[in-house]
Amino acid sequence: MLVGYSYIGLFLIIAVVFGVTTLILPSALKFLRIVPRKPNPVKSSTFECGMETIGRSWVQFNFRYYFYALMFVAFDVVVVFIYSWAVNLRNLGYSGLILILVFIFIIFIGYVYAWKRRVLEWK
Repeated sequence: MLVGYSYIGLFLIIAVVFGVTTLILPSALKFLRIVPRKPNPVKSSTFECGMETIGRSWVQFNFRYYFYALMFVAFDVVVVFIYSWAVNLRNLGYSGLILILVFIFIIFIGYVYAWKRRVLEWK
C-alpha cells in the first residue's frame, strides 16, 4: 500500500531539489567566478528596439487586457474539459451527458452575468 505513496514522495523530493538547485546554482556559479560579470552602464540601460524612449517609459495598460486574457484562459480550460468528456462519451453514458450539460449551463450563466454587467464591452 505504501508503494503508491512512495512515488508521490519521490516526485516531492525531485521538485524540492529542482527548486533549490535553480535558486542556488546561479549564485554558486557567480561566487566561483564561472559566470563572467563585467558591469557596464550600456548593459544596465533600458533597451527597446534599439531606440531611446521618448516621453514616459512606463505606460499603464488598461485592465481590460488582463481581463480578456483571463477570459481566454478560462474558456481554454472549458475546452479541455469538454474535449476530455467527448473522448469518453461512450463510456460515460447519460450521467456524463447530464453532468456536462450542468457544466455548460454554469459556464453559460457566468457568461450571461459578465455580459449583463457590461464587462465584455470594449471601451
